[in-house]
Amino acid sequence: MGLLIELIDKNGDKVLKEERSVNITKGRSNHKIKLKEITSPFIWSVNEPNLYTAKISLLVDKKIIDEKYEQFGYRWYEFKEHGAFYLNGKKLLLRGTHRHEEHAGLANALSNEQHRMDLRMIKEMGANFVRLAHYPQDPEVYKTCDELGLLVWDELPWCRGGVGNEEWKLNTKRLFEELINQNYNHPSIILWSVGNEVYWLPEREGGGDIDTLRAFTNELNEIAHNLDPYRLTAIRKFYEGADIVDVFSPSIWAGWYSGVYSNYEKAIIDAQKKYPRLFHAEYGGSSHIGRHTETPVTGEGFINPNEWAEAVNQVKVKNIARLGDWSESYIVDLFDWHLRYSEISQTFSGNAQWAFKDFGTPLRPENAIPYVNQKGLVDREGKPKDAYYVFKSYWNNNDKFTYIESHTWDERSGKQGKEREISVFSNCPEVELIFNGNSLGRKVKDISKFPASGLSWSAKFVEGENTIKSVGCEGEEVVANDSIKILYHYSQNEKPEGFSLSSKRLPNGNYLITAIAVDKNGRRCIDYNERVYFSSEGKGKLIENYGVPTKSSIIEMANGRAQIEFKSVPFEKSTIEIRNQNFKGDYLIINGLQ
Repeated sequence: MGLLIELIDKNGDKVLKEERSVNITKGRSNHKIKLKEITSPFIWSVNEPNLYTAKISLLVDKKIIDEKYEQFGYRWYEFKEHGAFYLNGKKLLLRGTHRHEEHAGLANALSNEQHRMDLRMIKEMGANFVRLAHYPQDPEVYKTCDELGLLVWDELPWCRGGVGNEEWKLNTKRLFEELINQNYNHPSIILWSVGNEVYWLPEREGGGDIDTLRAFTNELNEIAHNLDPYRLTAIRKFYEGADIVDVFSPSIWAGWYSGVYSNYEKAIIDAQKKYPRLFHAEYGGSSHIGRHTETPVTGEGFINPNEWAEAVNQVKVKNIARLGDWSESYIVDLFDWHLRYSEISQTFSGNAQWAFKDFGTPLRPENAIPYVNQKGLVDREGKPKDAYYVFKSYWNNNDKFTYIESHTWDERSGKQGKEREISVFSNCPEVELIFNGNSLGRKVKDISKFPASGLSWSAKFVEGENTIKSVGCEGEEVVANDSIKILYHYSQNEKPEGFSLSSKRLPNGNYLITAIAVDKNGRRCIDYNERVYFSSEGKGKLIENYGVPTKSSIIEMANGRAQIEFKSVPFEKSTIEIRNQNFKGDYLIINGLQ
């Protein structure tokens, strides 16, 4: 019995072919075979993810009875002490995010193409790193990361709960061994994470004991290094075990759970001094699509007073996650500030935003969309929020674009003569802004400037419709553009007293029901963000429980608007109703069409 081993490079050329004899007893063999060295191999990197294919054929009497194909790549890396990350000898800023394995309407039952779609969007954003949190994911995920050039933090599913009994320990170690053995050949993986927040909420008595936690963390660390001496280990937010693993991530949520986003630089610099090899996993905050404000919480943590009020002081916010407005306006500023520092620092290894896509959670019924963690750059169906374009403006250097903040902010108000800031996120060297047909000038992108890398203009809106166009330029060549329209009012809406309901037929045959909170004059209340409830009677049904803004029957409004899809039955009448706790609801009758 023998093995035929062939190595095929990225061009389809065979660079090695060897045949070896093996003895297999009781259905298995633990042979380790050393092959000839390949001189001057193609190197795998984030920009050129060159892969080799190993074809292993099992031979009996010179006939092939089984075959296996395995892809791999050549690369090396290191985290410099108190410094940057290097891949193949060159400094590389790790630009990352996190991925949960789920999608609206599917939970975690994703097809290969849906896995690939998530990772393509992450790569198109310009990321080169993804943390698979907090568990091993589908084999297609690792395969795609290899092919796209996405570096991976792969994690044991030990997330909170402390240390369990002996049976728990054996099972956890088994899971870790299987994770490493199954994924060993993927060049994209650079970190084996032993866990996340492991001390938190211990499930058994004594499970949160620090000595016990350290001892078990050390066992897992040794397993990783014994099975794979060529990769590094990591853990997040177990400070007492930071010295055990190779790379540590502290918990820094500047501007969300504590502190303000302008403190991010100091927090990272302090952490770099304390931990020899640092990578910052998890930062960001929640945002509700379509919710915007003229006065987002500032970088110093102040809520500015309502500009219509007289002589009101700023209010300091200590926990923005609880007391902030969850607006896209604020989260754009937070990410813009974080990325500005990350891209300028010469010694920072990098970070990973939490998380790429909104995801379901058994907790958080009080969220704007109940039971959905809304920290994503895209919603649960993959629709980008404003924040996605902030990252793309810093990270993607290939596909030229401009994005005016914001396409979901289509109605605003303010006193006549009040100047408003208009930001454009773009990867173009220069951008010109055209406001109501008049050029406000061309500006040069400069990532040291905030906001929007200096691509920000002041303008006075006219009452009624305003048109804004951005033009991205490389020299005198126009390479990208974007445009939006905004309805502007010189007076403030009054308090909401009812709803206005309308419907629109969608290409899929469903109806999009739009509810607008209106005052006594029928004007949209763009400052109204309270929870509303949709229901229906008749043979049709609401498309609900998807955890996205147009498929949730319980949802907070976004600047006085909420929407939901409705599937009708041909020739049957249905009634759609909206209610809330503050004033009278309303209804709409749908006559199903063929």
